[in-house]
Amino acid sequence: MGCCVGVGTLERVTTDVDSVMSVSDEALATVLDVRAAEDDPGATALRVAITGANMTDFTYALDLCPIAEAEEGDAVYHQGDHGELTVIIPKDSIEKMQGATLDVPAAAAGGGLVIRNPNTPNPLDGLDLELTGELPEQIQAVLDQAINPALASHGGFAALVGVDGSKAIVTMGGGCQGCAASAMTLRDGISKMLMDALPEITEVIDATDHNAGENPFYT
Repeated sequence: MGCCVGVGTLERVTTDVDSVMSVSDEALATVLDVRAAEDDPGATALRVAITGANMTDFTYALDLCPIAEAEEGDAVYHQGDHGELTVIIPKDSIEKMQGATLDVPAAAAGGGLVIRNPNTPNPLDGLDLELTGELPEQIQAVLDQAINPALASHGGFAALVGVDGSKAIVTMGGGCQGCAASAMTLRDGISKMLMDALPEITEVIDATDHNAGENPFYT
């Protein structure tokens, strides 16, 4: 993990706890239970880092590591009524994780941990879109260059049906057709990406026939 700093120097890498991720009591109990199997639990921290983005959500890596492996600039702080758990947030994840909470799933049978983050990624960040031609051609370019590569990991795709004034009419196919999460994906992901890239678009209309597809959820 690069150059390590000793426990005695944590003061210079610690960031205000209120500005980074909190840990719910339920999640704390889960993490401490797992950490108990480590050789030296008291010297072991939970490290949470943003590793990328998937349309409208960040992706994360959670692991247990020695507290001494915190690097300069990382947020290092304690969670729990008695400071039982040390948390490390890498410096390049701090800003995007401010106000987040590590929690357990709402569904009792869900298992595992979830991160509830009020921050969302900019889907167009880092993309150099080539937008030429009329509006339909520009919409198609955003679909081809930015949106469909992300949907392809789920076996889906989005296609332009047409343009009605400032409204883009889009349909979703493949694994996205009939998927219960597709409406949210279109509303929170595709719509935002299209309108951010092309300010002249005021609305994105979902023309998908969710009664069809591999997993229809309206039937």
